[in-house]
Amino acid sequence: MEQRRSQTWSERTKWVAFMTVLVTLWSRASGQFRYSISEEVKEGTAVGNVAKDLGVDKTTLKERGYRIVYGSTEPPFRVNQDDGILYVNQQIDREEVCDRSKVCVIDLKTVLENPLEVHYVAVEILDVNDHAPSFPENENMLEISESALPGARFQLQAARDADSGLLSVQQYKLSQNEHFRLEVKDRGEDRKTPSLILQKSLDRESAKTHRLLLTAIDGGKPSRSGNMTIIVDVSDVNDNPPVFTQESYTVQLKENSPIDTTVVQVNATDMDEGSNGEVVYLFGKDVDERARARFDLNSMTGVITVAGPIDFEECSRYEIDIQASDKGAATLVTDKSIIIHIVDVNDNAPEMEVTSFSSAIPEDSKPGTTVALISVKDSDSGLNGKVMCYISQDLPFMLTPSLQNNMYSLVTKLLLDREQESQYNVTIVGKDAGEPSLSSEQNIQIVVSDVNDNRPVFLQNPYAFYITENNNPGASILSVKARDDDDGSNALITYYILRDKGGEHLFTSFLNVNSETGQISALKSFDFETLKKFQFQVVASDSGTPSLSSNVTVNVFILDQNDNAPVILYPVSSNGSAEGVEEIPRNVNAGHLVTKVRAYDADIGYNGWLLFSLQEVSDHSLFALDRYTGRIRTLRSFTETDEAEHKLLILVKDNGNVSLSATATVLVKVVEPKEAFAASDVKSATKDDDDDNVTFYLMITLGSVSTLFLISIIVLIAMQCSKSTDYTSKYLQEPNYDGTLCHSIQYRSGEKRYMLVGPRMSIGSTIVPGSHANTLMLPDRRHTSGEVRQMLWMF
Repeated sequence: MEQRRSQTWSERTKWVAFMTVLVTLWSRASGQFRYSISEEVKEGTAVGNVAKDLGVDKTTLKERGYRIVYGSTEPPFRVNQDDGILYVNQQIDREEVCDRSKVCVIDLKTVLENPLEVHYVAVEILDVNDHAPSFPENENMLEISESALPGARFQLQAARDADSGLLSVQQYKLSQNEHFRLEVKDRGEDRKTPSLILQKSLDRESAKTHRLLLTAIDGGKPSRSGNMTIIVDVSDVNDNPPVFTQESYTVQLKENSPIDTTVVQVNATDMDEGSNGEVVYLFGKDVDERARARFDLNSMTGVITVAGPIDFEECSRYEIDIQASDKGAATLVTDKSIIIHIVDVNDNAPEMEVTSFSSAIPEDSKPGTTVALISVKDSDSGLNGKVMCYISQDLPFMLTPSLQNNMYSLVTKLLLDREQESQYNVTIVGKDAGEPSLSSEQNIQIVVSDVNDNRPVFLQNPYAFYITENNNPGASILSVKARDDDDGSNALITYYILRDKGGEHLFTSFLNVNSETGQISALKSFDFETLKKFQFQVVASDSGTPSLSSNVTVNVFILDQNDNAPVILYPVSSNGSAEGVEEIPRNVNAGHLVTKVRAYDADIGYNGWLLFSLQEVSDHSLFALDRYTGRIRTLRSFTETDEAEHKLLILVKDNGNVSLSATATVLVKVVEPKEAFAASDVKSATKDDDDDNVTFYLMITLGSVSTLFLISIIVLIAMQCSKSTDYTSKYLQEPNYDGTLCHSIQYRSGEKRYMLVGPRMSIGSTIVPGSHANTLMLPDRRHTSGEVRQMLWMF
């Protein structure tokens, strides 16, 4: 028989080894990895090369990072970051980790970062024969009546072995004797209960006491054993044991049943009389402490009641041995097993745990990017333990089930935009299928990190600035501003002026921009008479990688200042001074035109509007000066008493805020008519050639002026039509136009009003205040930008 048992054990060992290899191969084929080690191996023992099995080289392993996720406790294993080998981190006691389970497996999750990748590793802890069988007591006292018939059964206390499977108690041996034999009942789950079977009737007079040795042997190689001494006291006749009324007792009990709830009532009868027929009930000797702590047995009535908390998740089935014994001198005992099935109720809410989490995710992450891993468990069974997880809000995220049960991946559902939403509070709800249903929540804060996906945008496009000429060199003249919806360095803007490499706009070399604030300063003063307007471009560039930029056109209009004094064209002497001599006959009438003072001012508007006045005159009753035209006329006829020579000091000034002026001196000589005629002949003789030349040049000048005037009107109309209604020019006919060559046109541009004045105005004509009295402004064609400026002088 021993040889047969040894052969059976060898076949079981081969079968377990074959199944272990088969499970390992199946695990790798299904995307998981399974390793096995013996318990109590030394710390640092290699379990397996996970990186090699994953097909990840050492360089990738270091770059991506590799770690173990094992809930909130420290895992009993560690992974070498250099070679990916799984090592034992601490000595493992299989009996402590897995109690008495047949298969002890520690499930691990290994995580590769950047991008997140999860693999599942199962390590089976193989049992070693490190525990010997032991009995609860060293001695067991039995009292057996001498009237006991052969075949009577006496249950003994079973030995316990902390090892499992084949390494637990496999057989019992009883010391050699002629009255008893040993019978072992296999209850499964590594439980074998020995019983003494009476083979030969006892004779108290021959032997009052029998001493037996019971040995428990486990299945290790070499095997371990434990002993218990059985002392049998032979008592007097009590020949009827109690008999239970039912063959079996199987009941169901809901978990969380209150204390003192009746579970079942057992009943046994004894045919004997007196104390030999009185039955009492006791727990069997093989009932463990856990069952004793949760159930009470009334020794008189046989009622089993709840004595402690009943938790299905702790134990779903109890098998309790009940002994019915009489009160005879030699007590007879009958054993019966009570099976109690615990019915599960939904008393555990789902538990969720974030096992791996990327707190910040770039906004350009593609849909399907993993943000976090969530593990879910419910200690209940059946529908009570089935958990469904979902996101309670409408967010650009979704949950996808993982390969392993009760694992979910939180992934992106849509493209993210940090500028619209920079942070999400995701609430994940886990709800079981019990009645009533229980649920729990897990909140995850997800931050969306910025990427450089927005260009700088200027607050205006284009910009238009009006600055006064003669600005201070180096001072700020204007400012541009741009904004960027990105964050951090992606929104840090620098400004620079787009320089024309071809040299078309050389004036940009005199401009400088503050790269941080956008303040633009000029390194030189502007002269309205040289430059009316100019245009350049400013570029705003962010500091992202790669950098994004945008540009804006800046139009700068130069405003005139009164910085030019009037220039007198006539009279001019040969040495260049403003002095002239006019001779007139003494017999001229009142209103005779003596001469005309000609002057011009390079400024425009009020700054270029000239007025003439007499500062000094020898006789105020003789001469008058038209303040607008500069014509000098006689007020009356000359008399014999009037002086022959008169000196007139003419003041010409503009209408600027700070008026500028020039003076001219005119000497008027009064001669007799004959002398005047002679002088007139001489002058006419000398002037004929000059008049011919002057007439020729005057015709060319008038033709040019008329042509340029028409061109300027066409250009102005085109410019105003291309602008918005706010900049439309409005032309008004000058009310003082007298039908001669002299004429004027008023126009308005924005908030400014201008007047175009021809070369001549009639006597007594007036100029509307605020107009440009004698200056026509046109685009200056001297520059390559196409501007033309033409000034008409008032003759």
